[in-house]
Amino acid sequence: MRVVIGEDQVLMREGLRLVLEGAGFTIDAVAEDARDLVRRVLGLRPDLVVADIRMPPDLTDDGLRAVLQLRSELPGLPVMVLSQHMQRRYAVELLRHDDRGVGYLLKERIADLETFIADLHRVLDGGTVLDPVVVSAMMDRPRPGDPLAGLTRRQREVLALMAEGRSNAAIAARLHVTEKSVVRHVSLVYDALGIDQSSDDHRRVLAVVRYLSR
Repeated sequence: MRVVIGEDQVLMREGLRLVLEGAGFTIDAVAEDARDLVRRVLGLRPDLVVADIRMPPDLTDDGLRAVLQLRSELPGLPVMVLSQHMQRRYAVELLRHDDRGVGYLLKERIADLETFIADLHRVLDGGTVLDPVVVSAMMDRPRPGDPLAGLTRRQREVLALMAEGRSNAAIAARLHVTEKSVVRHVSLVYDALGIDQSSDDHRRVLAVVRYLSR
């Protein structure tokens, strides 16, 4: 799989290169600013873009703006954006339009190499990956009459893992419960949030994320 990296910090940039190459990815190019990222991706048409949200020239959300532009010009382009700090609005903007093949992780997640590489493959397969911290921020936002308040602790745990893009089997393994138990909790969560049930992992993640983004 061919990848273009967008990252202005040398250590992070070279670390990503080593991690990705070690996992069998081919690095087509590395861009140090948002404009160069757009130019290189449009020219090379890689399989995946991994980009920092905070990049030159303005060092604000230039990387995010570049990714959104690329997703507009190359519909379906898989992207994984990385951030030093959590910003809920970044997740909302990424998922607002073309929401397949999108990931948003805090940079600290790269330290868990196995999970990080698995998340990249999920994005490549058209899935959605959200950092647990982002999901937690969405769930902890108080709203009048919020049905989340009626969920049990276990149901909230299941909901958080659903929003991260985890399958029923993965949720069961994480929580050390049976998959049948997870299915039951998922059904109750859907009922509480007024979400149509679906066996499609991607559709159910988006349904939950869209609810949490309201």
